[in-house]
Amino acid sequence: MFARFMPREGKFFDLFNAHAEQIVAGGRELATLMSKIGDSVATADVHAQIIDGIETRADKITHETVALLHRTFITPLDRDDIHQLISKMDDILDLIQDVAESLVLYDLRKVTQEARQLADIAQSCCERVKSVVGMLNNMEHAQSILKTCREIDQLESDADRVMRSAVSKLFRDEPDVRQVIKLKAIYELLETVTDCCEDVANIVEGIVLENS
Repeated sequence: MFARFMPREGKFFDLFNAHAEQIVAGGRELATLMSKIGDSVATADVHAQIIDGIETRADKITHETVALLHRTFITPLDRDDIHQLISKMDDILDLIQDVAESLVLYDLRKVTQEARQLADIAQSCCERVKSVVGMLNNMEHAQSILKTCREIDQLESDADRVMRSAVSKLFRDEPDVRQVIKLKAIYELLETVTDCCEDVANIVEGIVLENS
């Protein structure tokens, strides 16, 4: 009897888009941070704090989405898909925050070109996540969504390749063991950002195939 008093739709797509905006902001800030490592400790701290703020805003959107899901009787997408999608989107920013915090914690004064390249790939993945999420409310965009999902998959493969090459080079050429340990951890975190973007792409692809 209570079903008729519950919301029937909810602003889920608006919340997805708002979260995706934060993902893009986080990805860009991470790439900027990576490009400025070595300028000063204070500079790294500033960018890390900005990323903390972005992640906090995204967390609030995630909580709002989950709360709305519990209040909504009829949802525009499968309930599990909504929950998985917003959760995986949140994972992206959690990992971006982990990278930024690790850079500061490890007191890295220099990073390699491969680390910057991985950050750039992660940023590109984040921008494509925003693109696919933005088209999700209209299944007439199905082919464009699937194409962009494939681009995310390719970028993730590119990140895998860069990371393997970077780790090999690190063990071969870097004499400082502490630097090896620090950079290897950063490489792995950056690559995992792209993994999470691919997870989002896979969820979106499944939604499109089920609903188009």
